Amino acid sequence: MTQQTQHLARTWPIARTDDVQDRPFQIYTQRDLDRIEPLTRLSAEARFEMKVVSTVLPFRVNQYVVDELIDWDQVPDDPIYQLTFPQRGMLADEHFERIAKLYREGADKADIEAAAHEVRLALNPHPADQMEMNMPRDAEGNRLEGIQHKYRETVLFFPSQGQTCHSYCTFCFRWAQFVGDKTLRIAASEARMLHDYLRDHQEVTDLLFTGGDPMVMKTKHLQGYLEPLLAAEFDHIQTIRIGTKALSFWPHRFLGAADADELIALLERMVKAGKHVALMAHYNHWREMETPAARAAIRRIRGTGAVIRAQGPLIRHINDDPDVWARMWKTQVSLGIVPYYFFVERDTGARNYFEVPLARAWEIYRGAIQQVSGLARTARGPSMSASPGKVEVQGVSEINGEKVFVLRFIQGRNPDWVQRPFFAKYDDQATWLHHLKPAFGEEKWFWEDEYQAIREEKVGAAA
Repeated sequence: MTQQTQHLARTWPIARTDDVQDRPFQIYTQRDLDRIEPLTRLSAEARFEMKVVSTVLPFRVNQYVVDELIDWDQVPDDPIYQLTFPQRGMLADEHFERIAKLYREGADKADIEAAAHEVRLALNPHPADQMEMNMPRDAEGNRLEGIQHKYRETVLFFPSQGQTCHSYCTFCFRWAQFVGDKTLRIAASEARMLHDYLRDHQEVTDLLFTGGDPMVMKTKHLQGYLEPLLAAEFDHIQTIRIGTKALSFWPHRFLGAADADELIALLERMVKAGKHVALMAHYNHWREMETPAARAAIRRIRGTGAVIRAQGPLIRHINDDPDVWARMWKTQVSLGIVPYYFFVERDTGARNYFEVPLARAWEIYRGAIQQVSGLARTARGPSMSASPGKVEVQGVSEINGEKVFVLRFIQGRNPDWVQRPFFAKYDDQATWLHHLKPAFGEEKWFWEDEYQAIREEKVGAAA
């Protein structure tokens, strides 16, 4: 710890209440299902179903979530239980039965894992052409692993030390990062590669650290990526975002963790150096902000000058209720958090269990927005992070006798598409952009030809 860091650590004592106690970080994975005491209340069949599903989809939970976020008297309907524990319906019947049959027959581990791998490949592990279209290349044409550059102003970086989470969300669209298959993983271990890329791309203003969860990293590793960005040559990097679920799943990361003081000092140092630092907090339910530890962590982060912005998807079984979203946004505003995005669940993994039709998504969003003040209406959505860009459902209307979805790009592969409205035929079963068809007899979207040209160029380069 440097002398400056020691001073800043003393300046920012751990923000506790009488109810917040330091606690060890204890995790459970599939191997530990039998050690999670509350699960003994479930039937043997329910525990077997968990084992089957967690063979295909990643499972990881920690003691804080088990003890403080889940109401075990409400299981299986408890939203945080649905958020973290595998459920039978998360796999299609044929996929579930294939794995279950192997277990019942006593198959060896290699056969089970081979079958699980084949099932994963059928679950669209990398939606929206992430691997083919978002990863840039160097001058020699080599793909820069661990970097995504989809939109002109924003670069995503996946530090290798941050490619896990304190707990896993069952719906996670980046679930493929966590199944132990290196061919499905996006990660980078060299800070130099990131810094070289940013130095060469002066159009980039925003850098997003993502994962996994960068907050599982030791502060010294995060510092190695961030502090060089304070040099004058990176003045074009105005905003540094850190995507994290730690405020929900392990708020003690910012309180009593061994290097929590150093982390708080780092955030403050970045802000004082003139960077806009934003923690992109992933929230799915208001209960995640109710514990004393969660609130103490929020206060401590805000004390550094960093901004907390909240985003999350609409998920069946967890938050498909306008009252849940209204209460969540109201709670966020009261705690000084900025509501940011209301996403549509992506077309990957267990989407059939979690997805909500776009028409219903818009109704839920509208019903929630109507209940909150202007300060909470900063939440944009329902937003689909599709391959062409972030497409928002602005509403349902009738134009010249035709019922339509009103859509627009919040972000696009071509910035010229942004904020231009377009229209889709109304479909009460559609859950994603590719389910929709242009309205008014149009054969294609206004952006479609240009997008296909961009895609052919990118995919051709990836081949």
